[in-house]
Amino acid sequence: MMLKQNLPNALTLANLLCGCLAIQQLLAGNEAMVPMLMLLAGVFDFFDGLAARALNVSSPIGKDLDSLADMVTFGVLPSLMAFRLIAEAQLESLLPGEEVKELFLSFPASLALLIAVLSAYRLAKFNHDTRQSSSFIGMPTPGNALFWAGLWIGFHNGTFNMPAPWILAGVAVLTAFLLIAEIPMFSFKLKKLSWKGNEVQLIFLALALPLFIWLKLAALAPFIGLYLLLSIVNMLVNKNEQANLNGGN
Repeated sequence: MMLKQNLPNALTLANLLCGCLAIQQLLAGNEAMVPMLMLLAGVFDFFDGLAARALNVSSPIGKDLDSLADMVTFGVLPSLMAFRLIAEAQLESLLPGEEVKELFLSFPASLALLIAVLSAYRLAKFNHDTRQSSSFIGMPTPGNALFWAGLWIGFHNGTFNMPAPWILAGVAVLTAFLLIAEIPMFSFKLKKLSWKGNEVQLIFLALALPLFIWLKLAALAPFIGLYLLLSIVNMLVNKNEQANLNGGN
């Protein structure tokens, strides 16, 4: 009985542990391990909810623990990854012989810390937002984290060219505010095994597969861009259908 009740929480703590290890590896300069540990944490995050539903166990502490673990793994970690990438972009932009100043590296890279701040706000809001039972309002923190994991992999393996630091800082600010934006984002839960009702999810999967074949794990970044784009298109289509229905009445 104790195992049944505590299995979801154990998986949540495994998520947290992976997030902490990823931060430690980032600080140690082990670039390859950082996104791998984040992805492993994502697996644990997926299965803790699955286990809780399958075993029909839930508790207030489990809900709070999940948010705290997600804050580290999908809030603080991607924020530090973005900070590091912007700092690397700044170093690449230096002219030969130009000295590095600490203030130079701290700004605009510090703008990436908005990701951690707004992740905390989103996770707290999510626990009390009844609108997000079957879909999301704003970018889910794991989605934002996977975006930065994709950029991290792509920049470090040469798949993507490193942009100017201010461009990367602007992307960090944009992704931070997408966390709290009032944009309906579709869920990947299929309502039934048919095209109708699952159109946007199936279109996403059809477009994502060739991206993955082409870019491998670096495709995580365009995956999230595609997810955002399809969510906005889906929102506009639904609004148009609702307007037509109201007009018909």
